[in-house]
Amino acid sequence: MVVTRETVAKKMAAYFHHEITLAELVDCAEMVMLEGEFDERQVDALRDVVSRLGLADVRAFGLTWEDCERFLKQLGYSARVKIVPS
Repeated sequence: MVVTRETVAKKMAAYFHHEITLAELVDCAEMVMLEGEFDERQVDALRDVVSRLGLADVRAFGLTWEDCERFLKQLGYSARVKIVPS
């Protein structure tokens, strides 16, 4: 499977929507780094973002909202937040 910017953005969106956990996001990123084939047109940005997501469960690295915004921007996306009553 070729990993594209869309693939990574969708996985991040799944995390934002609580469809997957941080651990699952990290596991996916680690698997991509080990076995994935990056879209060659986007390889530098993809490798940078995915490698950083793979470290998101390490306390020293963590994952902030600002990190996510920067990653999405590298991939050509932006995030929008919608606040609704619970």
